[in-house]
Amino acid sequence: MREFYKATMCMRRAALYAAGGTLEPAELTSDGFFPANAPLAVTADGGHISLGRITAHRAAGPPATGWPEFVFAVKELPQTRVGKLDRAGAKELSDRRRRRRVVDLLVIGAGMAGLTAAARAVHHGLSVVVAEAGEDVGGSARFAGYAWTAPSHDVMAEHNPRGDTALKRALVDRFADGIEWIRSTGVEAKDAQRILSFGMGHQFDTNHYLDTCRHLVTAAGGEILLRTEADHLLVEDGSVVGAELGSADGAHRTVRARSTMLATGGFQGDVELLRAHVHPNADRMQLRSNPHSRGGGYRLATAAGAATGPDGAGFYGHLIPSGIAFADPADFVDLSLYYSEHALLFNVHGSRFVDETLGDHLTTMALLEQPEGRGLLVADSRVFRDWITGSYVEGGVAVDKFSLASKRGGRVGLAEELDELAYLPEEWGYPAEVIRDGVRRFNEQAAGGYAPERALDPLPLNEPPYYVIEAEPAITFPFHGIRIDDRARVLDSAGSVLSGLLAAGSDTGGLWHRAYAGGLASALVFGLTAADTAAGR
Repeated sequence: MREFYKATMCMRRAALYAAGGTLEPAELTSDGFFPANAPLAVTADGGHISLGRITAHRAAGPPATGWPEFVFAVKELPQTRVGKLDRAGAKELSDRRRRRRVVDLLVIGAGMAGLTAAARAVHHGLSVVVAEAGEDVGGSARFAGYAWTAPSHDVMAEHNPRGDTALKRALVDRFADGIEWIRSTGVEAKDAQRILSFGMGHQFDTNHYLDTCRHLVTAAGGEILLRTEADHLLVEDGSVVGAELGSADGAHRTVRARSTMLATGGFQGDVELLRAHVHPNADRMQLRSNPHSRGGGYRLATAAGAATGPDGAGFYGHLIPSGIAFADPADFVDLSLYYSEHALLFNVHGSRFVDETLGDHLTTMALLEQPEGRGLLVADSRVFRDWITGSYVEGGVAVDKFSLASKRGGRVGLAEELDELAYLPEEWGYPAEVIRDGVRRFNEQAAGGYAPERALDPLPLNEPPYYVIEAEPAITFPFHGIRIDDRARVLDSAGSVLSGLLAAGSDTGGLWHRAYAGGLASALVFGLTAADTAAGR
């Protein structure tokens, strides 16, 4: 009798690590346990293959972490020993067994939603395979730092009235549990703080969280396949039962799964889908996200019969200085002109067209629909002092957006007095005197207690000098996507559940409609929900 010390497993695994090697049972009971007296193959570091039978097992926990651990006693059968295999032969044997098995959850995409679902799934004892198109996990979530949303149903309804009711309620109701999940992994989520004018959220290290999720998945025996995309879903008798995967080196692999989840991050990297479902000029916007979200999940879902929508829902993004290309992901935040909520924005005809104070993300959508999709942001000394050089949210890094845009070659200008706005460079293509008069008229109205279309910052811009930046919209992800219910199950065109298929994060549509209250929160909540659904919870 040889005991394998602290051989850890999540109960529905087909392999576990122990004594420097792997144990692979020939069969599992229907509930995922190794049956007593089952044949067992032991692959040790030296490449030896031995056969034995499990004669006993007992729980050694659960430990404080909540992750189940078991200790197995294995009786060896020396007479069945087979010869030494070289490492290549042992790996081939292991790969064949892995390809034959059916996993509990196949996750396509390893961003916030996908990795959250995968980590939660192994916590539930499910076997997991994750396929990620990029060279590393994390997606656009690596560039974020806050999970936030509306703090109540009433606030959500006020700021996102046209979003799917069931999805909105699920997000608000489950958000606190999502934050507790982050903390349960050992990642700090700070105390709640105000985000924008209406939201509440928590700052946390997204990179730490994503890397922790990856570790939890692989430590539990799950696989994470990088530079790997799904060629198509496997559909049998109307149910999705896995996918055919292809890797960058040309290898192909079929993964059969009891549940398959789409979490590829949206289609902002695909110009055809942007033109079709966001705006005819949406392809002109810079990509304010990772480059791998090109509609992979969207196309897989529609090919399997999934419903999509809604049309005209808009997108999430921010204004950036025109003519400046993103040099690296840090620019996604550093160049975003969040302060537009306190400035005035004029289109190429010299007209204001939106209440800027309601949010830079809303102004961004509005600017895309204006002639030429560009406009002039005008701020005064108060806005420069309090917002341009200040932090957008408490705890965030303060960046002087005006100086950065100037250094990077953007269209910027400084007017020492209001009248100098009449001397904007002609080649910019704006009616300078009209814009000067527009600022003066706004100041007169605001000083008199009436600030048109300025719900949240009615103060005049009457402290020179004036800071001018030409702005354009940049996209992070679209609001059009795969339709799901509040259990993260994909729906077909009739509104029925498409069996075996789940989706979460920016691949999905319906939650946001010309409004926004936290993309990271949505990925977190519905990633957890997808794993719970796959586990039958």
